[in-house]
Amino acid sequence: MEREPLPVRSVTPFFFGAFLVTWGLQLPAVLAKVGVLPGPMDVYMLFAMLGVFGPLAAATWLSARAGGKAEVRAMYARLLRYRVHLGWYAVALLLPGVALTAVLVLFRTFGWQGDVIFVPTIGGVIAAIVISLGEEVGWRGYALPHLQRRYGPFAASNIIGVVWTLWHIPMFIGAGVPLELLPVMFLLFTGGSLMYTWIYNGTGGSLLLVLFAHIGAHLNNSHAALPNLVLPAVVHAVIYAAIGYVVLAPSMLRLRTALRLPNI
Repeated sequence: MEREPLPVRSVTPFFFGAFLVTWGLQLPAVLAKVGVLPGPMDVYMLFAMLGVFGPLAAATWLSARAGGKAEVRAMYARLLRYRVHLGWYAVALLLPGVALTAVLVLFRTFGWQGDVIFVPTIGGVIAAIVISLGEEVGWRGYALPHLQRRYGPFAASNIIGVVWTLWHIPMFIGAGVPLELLPVMFLLFTGGSLMYTWIYNGTGGSLLLVLFAHIGAHLNNSHAALPNLVLPAVVHAVIYAAIGYVVLAPSMLRLRTALRLPNI
């Protein structure tokens, strides 16, 4: 018999727990960087790296508290849903990165100078896998299913996108991303959230494919050009937003109808 879905109010403790764990572990490194705490930033980096597991830890704890081992197993089982059309793998791993390079190549024809592709090292790929796992078990494995039941995919994705951006602030500061770029980051993460929801729903709830999509974002990551070059990050954000809003446009139209909003 199918388990009754958890109430939507359980998502608020998840957000709180994710911030508590992540910010609690990452703020010492940020404070060391700005000179508030003694010593170099590197002294605190182990704790900062563990902070990426905040969403995973919060999701696992809340699932165990609500439904015990069965609830936790059900959440993690979605990481094993690999039997989907091969096209989804290509979309998840390659689509935004290929589009980013294509647009930057076009800018080069108009005289822009800068890299058009940002390939990580082997260590960077390993880090991308770890980071993606630490984040996606929480954002898409826990928060998205709960929020979708109440608000639908479009609104749920935007809620997660906004919270997801704010959650990254210590990482932005630590990586030297200017906070003046926060509007760009909001566009990037809300667009990415919409796209990941599309992949999750289109693959029957495959958390594995969402994990691949997150890894794909790191395989050609415009953030590598920051803070010196801002254009790649802006282009990347626009691409994710464009893909996300296009693929979830039907959900947006259903939301407008439900709220009786006029067509724009």
